[in-house]
Amino acid sequence: MNPEILIDLVTKTMPFGKYKGRLLADIPEHYLVWLKGKGFPEGKLGMWLNTLYEIRLNGLEEILVELKKKYPYKR
Repeated sequence: MNPEILIDLVTKTMPFGKYKGRLLADIPEHYLVWLKGKGFPEGKLGMWLNTLYEIRLNGLEEILVELKKKYPYKR
C-alpha cells in the first residue's frame, strides 16, 4: 500500500454530502458501510473511502490516530 494514501485520509476532507468538510478519517463507520452498499465514487475519493472502510473493517484505526498526530489537519 502507498503510504501517501494513509496521509491523505488524515489531511483531506469530504467534498460533498452529509459529511462535507469533515476530515476523511473522521467519517463515521455507518456512512462508510452505506457508501459500500451504494458503491464508492470513482477516482481518488472512492479509493480513499474504500481504504478507510477496510481500515475500519479490520480494526486498524490506531494507524489513523498515529498519523493524525504526525500530520495535524489545518483548516
